[in-house]
This record gives sequence, structure tokens and C-alpha cells, in this order.
Amino acid sequence: MAKKKEEKTNVMRVLEQKNIPYTAHTYPEDGPVDGVSVANYLHQDVEQVFKTLVTKAASGNYYVFDIPVAENLDLKKAAKAVGEKSIAMIPQKELLPLTGYIHGGCSPVGMKKLFPTVFHETVVLFDTICVSAGKIGAQVEVDPQALMELLGATAADVVVD
Repeated sequence: MAKKKEEKTNVMRVLEQKNIPYTAHTYPEDGPVDGVSVANYLHQDVEQVFKTLVTKAASGNYYVFDIPVAENLDLKKAAKAVGEKSIAMIPQKELLPLTGYIHGGCSPVGMKKLFPTVFHETVVLFDTICVSAGKIGAQVEVDPQALMELLGATAADVVVD
């Protein structure tokens, strides 16, 4: 089926170690650059493809939010969901040292440290969702319930209306 041996990412290794089944999806690393384009390229429903966003609260705590790729994070709703006064996106240059991932390849699985994670409430509507496999050009499709249990994640309305 595959022409070349698929390269496993840390995300895939973590899922295998925790016995969480997944399906790997790949796309050209120099291909689609945004989540909606990736979803379209892979013939996936944009509602089921989630992007991972990392934020920092006024308290100094970090939080991870996973939302559908076509949506935007509502920072007020996000702060409320995690009991903070305010939060902001972290500067892109801080992403790699903090998480071990680069922009466009950030996954909620396998970060250097497990941060409190919130998925948009629509996550519960699907049998499977896709998140980054930890590098540009790779995604994993996984049971959202198993993923949320692995991460100790919650779900809340955190997108702009």
C-alpha cells in the first residue's frame, strides 16, 4: 500500500505505547500550509480536523486548546474555560522550546510537558478526529474520547461565534 516505509513520529509512538489505535495521514510537507487546505487535500471534514494552539495566561500558566481548523480561538471564552482572567497566544518563537513542536506541526500529544488541554465542545460529536502527528506533513486520526483521556483534557465552547 505505502510506497515507502512510514516514518513514525513521537505522537504515533505515544499512541502505540498507550494502546490507542490511530490512522496516519500524510500530505506533502511543501503542500498545503493551513489546516483547512490540509483537510481538503486529505478529503477530511474540516469540522473533524483540529489544530493545536498554545497560550499563556496572565498567571504565567500555559494552556493548550484544540479547535476545528476553520475556527478561531476566542481568548475570553478560553480564559473562562480554564479559570483565568486572561490568556494570550504565545509568541511563535517560544513554541519549539516550550513544546518541542514547530508551528504547523504542533500536536497535543507528546509535548515536552503535559499542559492543561481543552478541546472545543464539538469534539464529542465525532467518532474520530484528526490532530497533527507532530510534524508538518503528518496527521493522526484517533478516537477523541481516548485522546482526551490520554491528555486529561476537557471540552468547552472556546471558539469565536
